[in-house]
Amino acid sequence: MTSETGAPASSGKLPGSSHPILFFFFYVPFGVFSGYVTVTLAFLFSRSGVSLQQIAGLAAINLLPQVFKFLWAPLVDTTLTIKKWYLLSTLVTAATIFATGIVAINASNLFLFSCMILISSFARSFISAAIGGLAAGTSQHLKGRIGGYCQAGNLGGGAIGGGAGLWLAQHVSYTWLPGATLALVCVSCCAGLLFINEPVSTIRAERFGKNIRNVAADVWATLKTNRGMLAFILNLLPLGTGAAGFLFAAVAKDWRSGADAVALVTGGLGGLAIIIGCLIGGRICDRVNRQKAFVLFSLLQGICCIGMAFCPHVPLMYILWTLGYAFVNGFVNAAYSSFNLEAAAHGAAASKFELYSSMAYLPLYLMFTISAFAYTKWGAFGMLNMEAIIAMLAAGTYLTARIVVKRRKLVTAGAATTMSLS
Repeated sequence: MTSETGAPASSGKLPGSSHPILFFFFYVPFGVFSGYVTVTLAFLFSRSGVSLQQIAGLAAINLLPQVFKFLWAPLVDTTLTIKKWYLLSTLVTAATIFATGIVAINASNLFLFSCMILISSFARSFISAAIGGLAAGTSQHLKGRIGGYCQAGNLGGGAIGGGAGLWLAQHVSYTWLPGATLALVCVSCCAGLLFINEPVSTIRAERFGKNIRNVAADVWATLKTNRGMLAFILNLLPLGTGAAGFLFAAVAKDWRSGADAVALVTGGLGGLAIIIGCLIGGRICDRVNRQKAFVLFSLLQGICCIGMAFCPHVPLMYILWTLGYAFVNGFVNAAYSSFNLEAAAHGAAASKFELYSSMAYLPLYLMFTISAFAYTKWGAFGMLNMEAIIAMLAAGTYLTARIVVKRRKLVTAGAATTMSLS
């Protein structure tokens, strides 16, 4: 079987006898700290009497550097080596996780925790940039599987940081042990660096200023291509955000679902469904157009929303549709990473990957706002249908942009041909 580029479908290995599964482990530290902040620390601070608004502030601080990480991502492309950047950023992340475990969790230490979370989130932004850079040294025909493994590692890390971290915090008497355990998990993921080659840089020069100009030129050159421009547009569209999934626990009462059902579908079983979806979706993306796959999977996610909205609002339907949504969300996440890795390609890959990733946070925030408004106005039925309608409109916008971009390129090529003949 051949891929869309006409090359063999591949054996599933990277240059140097490495395997795409390495990217699962590379992304685990990124997910660990996110899960640790949003689940473990959130629970512990809530139990200590800290207000929900203050806890939400910690989560917002954790996300802030991820929105602006494209600004410092060029450092990964122009200084040190990409493997060193991954090692250093992972060690800083692990150190801050450990530090949070030895500081008392109470309102008086909230500012200190805010600083540690900000430092760790800043370090995590270099983890994702380094992963984007490492992927530059891999075959384009494996970007789907790599994207699937990346998202599976991210989500798996979140389950470790949230689930395992919280379990340890509740069942061990040593307050430092949860942080120390999670820090050790992060550090152990660096062992994967031994099994992958450092990508060969095509943009580095002797002077830092020249390096930055090379990065800017490479980013601009990519954005001018059909694939690069369409990837940028796709990241700005409110498509495949999975916003409803973040609210399933809050709307469970509309289906008369109890705490056990919510824990089942938003916790272990839901996490397993989305990870399996990531791995399957990644393989599919190596055999079809990755941007179109993302659009298709996002529309399937919208269909899940419609099905959940119109089916009887009973506990069984809540369980089935939320698990179905999680499974399809895995497909969406895999396609998202794969089309961005594909567009970033080589050269200033870390900078381009982070530019795309940063842009994707904008529609996510937009959908959070719209979903909250729709639920307040029309309930869960309106919220779910709103996400489906927006997905269809966004898909139509992308397909229109695809036609326009391709026609613009054809017109430009035709004009150039006319000039050469005259």
